[in-house]
Amino acid sequence: MSGRRSRIESLSNPLVKRMRLLREKRHRRAEELFLAEGLRIATEAREARVLPRWLFLADEGAAAHPLTRTLVDATLVSGGEVIDTTPAILSKLSGKDNPQTVVGIYAEPRTALADLDRGAAPIWLVAERLRDPGNLGTMLRTGDAVGAGGLILLDDSTDPYGVEAVRASMGAIFTQRLVQARWDDFLAWLRAGPGELVATWLGKDTKDYQAVRYAAPTFILVGNESQGLPEAYAAAADVRVRMPMMGKADSLNAAVAGAVMAYEVLNQRRSGPSA
Repeated sequence: MSGRRSRIESLSNPLVKRMRLLREKRHRRAEELFLAEGLRIATEAREARVLPRWLFLADEGAAAHPLTRTLVDATLVSGGEVIDTTPAILSKLSGKDNPQTVVGIYAEPRTALADLDRGAAPIWLVAERLRDPGNLGTMLRTGDAVGAGGLILLDDSTDPYGVEAVRASMGAIFTQRLVQARWDDFLAWLRAGPGELVATWLGKDTKDYQAVRYAAPTFILVGNESQGLPEAYAAAADVRVRMPMMGKADSLNAAVAGAVMAYEVLNQRRSGPSA
């Protein structure tokens, strides 16, 4: 299978019009495609063996970069289309006045809970009603950094394949398994196999997050940015933990709380059971 290379310079080109619509969630869902900007993110995707269906390039100097040449070759070998275009078209695709010189259009993965191998990693991140794309991207980056298996988004979270979330993930959208599920389905799946559910919780019956020895695989559950976890969700967890707050703030940002917890679990794994 081999792709092709072409050139598009018209903003009215049908493919450009079609790809512009991927900035809207309903069109991403209908097409099962999403957009990722920048050579760094595209390279992260390539290294994760994920290649774009369409690769737009808008700068001859950038196209000469060794990483860009490697990306172009890999895209063509995989059957994708490489399109040389203009900065104005990339601006329309990305919605930015100063767009990146590389934009890739990727197939949206459709991963279900049943597809996950919980034993593939000792840490998994779980977020309930996460609304901020920046927080979602940060959690994906954290998961990549600590060697987590992936991120499970519960209930009505922000779209992980929106341009802002993909940008914030800095390529981790391609290295982490990503599942969207309802709470009841997630809890039933979790209880059907090994796994400790650890909730970050500001209510009663909590332990200091460093006073607990976490069992693998550890599922770290954080709540909505403004409302936190519903009480019933926290009650269903095996352990409820909190981090000390020494100042006037009563809670941490959801993504920050997830990162603190993930590194605590990672450090316990590195220290060994007798530490």
